[in-house]
Amino acid sequence: MSDLGGCEAVICDIDGCLAPESSGPMHAEALARIARWNRASIERGGPILTVCSGRPQPFAEAMCRLLGNDRLPCIAENGVWLYDPKTNRYERDPAITPEHLQAVHEVARWVEQELSPRGVVMQPGKSASVSLYHPDPEYLRSTIRPIVETAFRVCGWPLRVSMTWLYINCDLAHVSKGSGIDRLCAAAGLQRDRLVGIGDTLSDEAIADRVAWFACPANADPRLKARAHFLASEPEAMGVLEILSRLT
Repeated sequence: MSDLGGCEAVICDIDGCLAPESSGPMHAEALARIARWNRASIERGGPILTVCSGRPQPFAEAMCRLLGNDRLPCIAENGVWLYDPKTNRYERDPAITPEHLQAVHEVARWVEQELSPRGVVMQPGKSASVSLYHPDPEYLRSTIRPIVETAFRVCGWPLRVSMTWLYINCDLAHVSKGSGIDRLCAAAGLQRDRLVGIGDTLSDEAIADRVAWFACPANADPRLKARAHFLASEPEAMGVLEILSRLT
């Protein structure tokens, strides 16, 4: 996309972009400014910022409401769900079968039996994936992740394992932020060569792969920054505002 003025939508991650990766408070003033940008852009027929996140659907829906997006579907649970705020419709990826859901349930039972005694908990609210949390992210990375990967391989569960700053994500292998963006484009009639993406971790490479112009806030993983067309000087929500200023 040579002309940013031709942008149809901004696909933005939540954690590390619109909100801290930690459990700290959100930057309320910055989010209010993003919401004002969104409403003004909608009123003039410009691009709409929507979210694309690993967070459960209710979290993504709440962010849409907070950011003034009442028009464009958002992507939740790393591609499992599309939520359309215009119709209040929830659509799970039709490629997710009962057999896939059974595998996820088996994983959840295994986590309860094998990992809960180690202090690992599952993030609440997910329906077709599992996210694992422990207060010590390095313990998750160095000790728990190898255990999870071995169990998945031995049991043949069709899930991939990835690490964010604070969680281990276990997602169905054929479902991702990328497949969610594909479904969003089909549902809303968007063209990938007119999309802008914003992300901060390697899981957001799936966003970068499907947009014409990609940007990162200052706090992004250096490995992802190498994919960016633009790097904001500010972190998180203030960085998103800086990126949005390039579109106006």
